[in-house]
Amino acid sequence: MIVTFCRAADVAADADASALAANREHGATTVFARAGAGAPTAPAMAAGLLVVAGSEAGDGIAWLVSPAHAIRLHARGIAGARITVRNEGPKREVLDAAIRAEAAWVRADPDDVGAVAELVDLPALSVGVSVAADTVDEALDAIAAGATDIVISSGWTDETIGRLRDGLSGHLLVERTALPLFVGIDQMRTALTPTEFRAWCNLTDGSGAARPRYLWAPGRDMPAPVPELRFSAEWPDDAWTGRAAAADTGRSRPEIAAILQRSLDGIAPTESEIAVLFGARGAEVDAIAAVADELRERECGDAVSYVINRNINYTNQCYFKCGFCGFSRGPKSLEFRDDPYLLSIENIVERSKEAWDRGATEVCLVGGIHPSFDGNFYLDIVKSVKAELPDMHIHGFTPLEIWQGAATLDIDVADFLQMLKDAGLGTLPGTAAEILDDRVREYLCPDKLRTAEWAHVMIHAHRIGLRATSTIMHGHIDYPDAFARHYEVLREIQRRTGGFTEFVPLPFVHMGAPMYLQGRSRPGPTWDEVVLIHAVARIAFDGLIPNIQASWVKLGLDAGARLLDAGCNDIGGTLMNESISRASGAAHGQLATADELEAAIEGVGRTPYQRTTLYDVADAAARA
Repeated sequence: MIVTFCRAADVAADADASALAANREHGATTVFARAGAGAPTAPAMAAGLLVVAGSEAGDGIAWLVSPAHAIRLHARGIAGARITVRNEGPKREVLDAAIRAEAAWVRADPDDVGAVAELVDLPALSVGVSVAADTVDEALDAIAAGATDIVISSGWTDETIGRLRDGLSGHLLVERTALPLFVGIDQMRTALTPTEFRAWCNLTDGSGAARPRYLWAPGRDMPAPVPELRFSAEWPDDAWTGRAAAADTGRSRPEIAAILQRSLDGIAPTESEIAVLFGARGAEVDAIAAVADELRERECGDAVSYVINRNINYTNQCYFKCGFCGFSRGPKSLEFRDDPYLLSIENIVERSKEAWDRGATEVCLVGGIHPSFDGNFYLDIVKSVKAELPDMHIHGFTPLEIWQGAATLDIDVADFLQMLKDAGLGTLPGTAAEILDDRVREYLCPDKLRTAEWAHVMIHAHRIGLRATSTIMHGHIDYPDAFARHYEVLREIQRRTGGFTEFVPLPFVHMGAPMYLQGRSRPGPTWDEVVLIHAVARIAFDGLIPNIQASWVKLGLDAGARLLDAGCNDIGGTLMNESISRASGAAHGQLATADELEAAIEGVGRTPYQRTTLYDVADAAARA
């Protein structure tokens, strides 16, 4: 069972900015306004804190109120996930309020936990018992008596919280913010003010849990926070980071352990089971990574591949308005933001020749959708490159570009794909997928292809022999159910066609992304979410997609190499001038040499080899 805890402080309505900032610096995510008092909402959120109001009239992201106030809040349309009922007055009124307000918790005093737990332990009622605890022993006693949520002060150290975590038996400890776990981002987008939504997004991960406090994010030029002896970085205390994952074997929830055992037995997880895996925490993340690594070894052995390639992003001008994209019309305030550009076909050919001279076997052609483009532009690129470099593999044009190219020529997608193949196109990149769940795409990329249209392009490409990569871009406004749906869509396509060569998770780089700068997304995935997106892929695609790639340009070479022990068997390509990640704020550079890639692979005890786009062993001698 999951037990949540919230690091919080009680504050007066007139709490000043310095006091609020001090609470945030000590780890708090939340402040509780005292009952009957106003709430310091604006200064609290300016300090990065969420406010829980102490009365119905107070402003906040959530409320801790009397039974009568709870019912009135519900009557105003406030979701129960935002309401905690105080255990005060007659028990029947407390119970009635918990039921009618659909409250998340009833707040009990330490001495009343058992009685309140018994009161709410009823069929058709799902409400937790929350208690404020001053010490680890008091928290453990409350949990033993039936509490499922612990509120602690910001004065608790990481080591103290670690003692609580390790003192629990049969329970999984997870940190929350002012709201419960698994509160839907779509629900909060409409329920909260824009300022509240921004603050909540900045504090949470894809499961609604509190984010770890490290500064690392994909694209930042700093080491990933992964501990030396394990994968999960959920906890920063020495007791966690200093012990091997094997010491926590058996600390997974039974449902996760059962899914993992079936996976090792060759039974693929269902879509709903994939979502369960994406809800893993702490030691469960380590267990999933270990199973993924075993499946990787069965499928691929210890060899790790890379490709010598060049990315050519031929324009950063695009008339689509994807909220995650800092490449197209990104903020000019960012030093790395390029001016608008459009490469000529002659320039594209010249860059391709430079790549060939440097040993590349592949050019990857991807760009924005320029207003002047039609399908002939893409055909002309392929023909021109092939005329100069007949042996160069062209890996080009996302499903969005294919769709747009066919539309501008007023022909079917299948016919346009055949024209591209006849011109010399070798494979398609599986980008423009982002999240293959239209509930997310509606807000992430509303004018882009829908999921079925992306699948339409891929299926027709595979049918005529154009194979493709597959991707996911994660860590923005997505969540476990959306990840699971994305994986199931890819599995459905692969079962029909077998056309995907690899799967490449792409962590959201938030620093230059418009939707993050506008307060509409989270600041990228956590490290544990990065581990899960790769490891769960190996488990979900076992027997279907043999190759899982770690994207060094988003994570850095060291972090990418660590993922080779979490299900990955490929570390990508040399890239030479990748621009899209850089435009969103990535600082890991635009080029990794073959020597650097091989050193990273060998550094984790694996054997590197150069591959082709289609995962054959590259004939390096022939290019010498």
